Amino acid sequence: MAAYSTTKMSSKGQVVIPEEIRDSLHLKEGAQFVVIGKGDSVILKSITPPSMDEFEDLLAEARQYAKKAKLKKSDVKAAIIKARREK
Repeated sequence: MAAYSTTKMSSKGQVVIPEEIRDSLHLKEGAQFVVIGKGDSVILKSITPPSMDEFEDLLAEARQYAKKAKLKKSDVKAAIIKARREK
């Protein structure tokens, strides 16, 4: 069963996540969230960076796609320069 509680927003827009919710979700100081607002709902989705093993797997997969697409380092550098100019 999902834990629930009530809280309120401060004058600075800060909201305290109740202790029982933090404990049940194992949230620690510095946890980061994506905040989604729709209608009268606000959703906080915790986000965590990938572990080093997951990152290595993602990097290997990206390298495979780049090799298959015959991309070179110079192609990536050019794409970065182009994207920065478009800002």
